[in-house]
Amino acid sequence: MTKDQAGQEAGLSLRERKKRATRQRISDVATGLFAARGFEEVTIAEVAQAAEVSAMTVFNYFPRKEDLFLDRIPQAIELFTEAVRRRSSGETPLGALRRLVLELLDQHHPLSAVDDDFPAFWRIVIASPALRARAREGVEELEAALARTFAETVPGCTDPDFAAALTVAAYRSVYVTTARRLLAGETAAALVDGHRSRVHKAFDALEAALR
Repeated sequence: MTKDQAGQEAGLSLRERKKRATRQRISDVATGLFAARGFEEVTIAEVAQAAEVSAMTVFNYFPRKEDLFLDRIPQAIELFTEAVRRRSSGETPLGALRRLVLELLDQHHPLSAVDDDFPAFWRIVIASPALRARAREGVEELEAALARTFAETVPGCTDPDFAAALTVAAYRSVYVTTARRLLAGETAAALVDGHRSRVHKAFDALEAALR
């Protein structure tokens, strides 16, 4: 959880905190079932039963089955867009995003790619055509949300769609490189410095291209 997220969490009502806890519990239960049996083999009804909620409750929190497993997509969109919107005075949008990405890395956050536990998650995604398709959609949703944020908050940004596409592609390249190396058997400890270096190189290149 980033510092901004922690502040926002503290300001939530008890009802909203309970809703978030329920959402997380359902997702955690579903992830355990998918890991044990495979994504395609588990039904929504089984997730609901294991989480001790109704199937309707599951759908209230997760419109599609794929979202039970790829539940970080909304968080990624929120983190990236809010980093730009809430950037400090004098901080560039790319500076704010670089800072966010490095903070996620330091936290071993799932969106950073750097943790020894993550390959098990990625193998489930790789094994499921539905999850792979949803992951691609998630990248497109992030790109569209970031383009809207650039257009709304960055004076002089003449092509927010292009800026967002480059930004997401650059970070995706860093993420995928680390993910592939972890899947090949390298450890997170051995990769973290290289990942950090690639983050800086990616954002240096972005700043030069989008200046």
